[in-house]
Amino acid sequence: MSRIGRLPVAVPQGVDVKIKGTYVYVKGPKGELSHTFPASMRIKLKDGEIKVTRPSDEKEDKAMHGTTRAIINNMVVGVSEGFEKKLEINGVGYRAELDGANLVLHVGYSHAITIEPQEGITFEIDNRSRLITVQGFDKQAVGQTAAVIRKVRPPEPYKGKGIKYIDEVIRRKAGKAGKV
Repeated sequence: MSRIGRLPVAVPQGVDVKIKGTYVYVKGPKGELSHTFPASMRIKLKDGEIKVTRPSDEKEDKAMHGTTRAIINNMVVGVSEGFEKKLEINGVGYRAELDGANLVLHVGYSHAITIEPQEGITFEIDNRSRLITVQGFDKQAVGQTAAVIRKVRPPEPYKGKGIKYIDEVIRRKAGKAGKV
């Protein structure tokens, strides 16, 4: 049996969960999420815990067992606590600013890049440490938005200029060999 799939998902105070077959709706202080899972998975709410069971040990059912449980856990954690990703801007003259809810990036192009947030996503900027924080209650949307921001100017290996995740390590390359 899947080690992750067999773990129950604890439902904290203030989070409302409704399950109809394989449709799960979760509402909490940060927002509300819903998802429809494969028909083979059995999802039950009992005593403040959500349990996911699979019908057989077939390869497909095994694969979906842990995935279903992980998505439900991310939904519950997201509406109760939320998620965040931090990105760091490196480079001379590179900066970010907020224009209302939109993120405006000045990263070496002839024009500024404006990124509009999806519903439920907010940006925070710390200009002193050049950090961009992407926050939201949907883990997938937070990760996707952070990836879009990073893609504007990925870090390059020679000087390390660009936008990178805070915990990302850039493998650096040596410059020209003939340079003294």
